[in-house]
Amino acid sequence: MNPPDIQTATSSLPQRRRNPWAVATLRLAYRFQRNWFAIFLILTGAFVAGAWSAPVLMSAGWTGAGKGVYTVYSFFCHQLPQRSFFVLGPSPSLSLEEVRSIWSDTNDPSILRQFVGNEQVGYKVAWSDRMVSMYTSIPLAALLWWPFRRRLHPFSVWTFLLLILPMTVDGLTHVVSDLAGIGEGFRDTNVWLAALTGRSFPSSFYAGDALGSFNSWMRLITGVFFGIGLVGLAFPHLHSSFADSAEQIENKFARAELPL
Repeated sequence: MNPPDIQTATSSLPQRRRNPWAVATLRLAYRFQRNWFAIFLILTGAFVAGAWSAPVLMSAGWTGAGKGVYTVYSFFCHQLPQRSFFVLGPSPSLSLEEVRSIWSDTNDPSILRQFVGNEQVGYKVAWSDRMVSMYTSIPLAALLWWPFRRRLHPFSVWTFLLLILPMTVDGLTHVVSDLAGIGEGFRDTNVWLAALTGRSFPSSFYAGDALGSFNSWMRLITGVFFGIGLVGLAFPHLHSSFADSAEQIENKFARAELPL
């Protein structure tokens, strides 16, 4: 983010003719560049908290506001209830069979995603468990990176690709599996995994999407890998770019004898 050249707006003109809009714009840019990390944490923190606000609003009886949050976040996630967390209820997740018994006996994802919960089972977070993991891990990874930013080198593109590969594979296999129908594909039974592991784990680990299942663990873990990879690749470059741009503005204001 390189700031515009302010020479013509400052030092090349008499004090009374300096463009106040150019000076004000550069001051605003400077403050953003010096505080970009705090701004990022505030915005992403609000974004993450917003997904969890939906069930709170629904439980409090503010259904209009709650449904509004679900609608906004639906642009970022499929919101399938069997792959989402439920809060303010007896269980943190519901199986597809439970959702069908409560809501609609269907495997149509457009109908299933409309179920947000009720007072008996709680209300779902406005993101699936994968999106919760992915979007939450980004600001958390950034917080862990910040104290060591001067000592850590940016990830290479290959490292980034390696870290996002598990989520890519997991997501694509879910898509292919769902083509057979929600609840009917090979990722719903994971017979292949049971054969590989000799059925060493409980049957609930292999089947379905509930919290504690293989599918749930993969969505959570691969989402974290994505967040770490994104921060490791992008944030060192962002920090360096903003610092360089802020320093350029400082130098130009100093030459123009203007306060920042």
